[in-house]
Amino acid sequence: QVQLVESGGGLVQAGGSLRLSCAASGRALNVFNVHSMGWFRQAPGKEREFVACVNWNGGNTSYEDSVSGRFMISRDNAKATVFLQMNSLKPEDTAVYYCAKSRQYGRTCYRTIGDFDTWGQGTQVTVSS
Repeated sequence: QVQLVESGGGLVQAGGSLRLSCAASGRALNVFNVHSMGWFRQAPGKEREFVACVNWNGGNTSYEDSVSGRFMISRDNAKATVFLQMNSLKPEDTAVYYCAKSRQYGRTCYRTIGDFDTWGQGTQVTVSS
């Protein structure tokens, strides 16, 4: 069993940056390193939506259109951690951000909620205008 814990959220002004981290624990290294990872977010009153994903070795990434060019996902398998660098933040980026582990082995990068079976508790990101 793998547990995921996000950190790095907070309050930032529009145009600022934050770096989110998601650390895996439990049977972390054996499982984490072979699965794709994703970041999702959920704003109040809205459905959870895809933000970014990365395959098992970091060689394949994908982004939701509104964050492409501003956010960057990466991973450090030695530390069983995935990151989300968020730059040029906008008020509409305000949400709870969740990291997730893919169900299947991660040669590819997954974008759908149903493709993920393990979720963190989330970290709040608030961008003020």
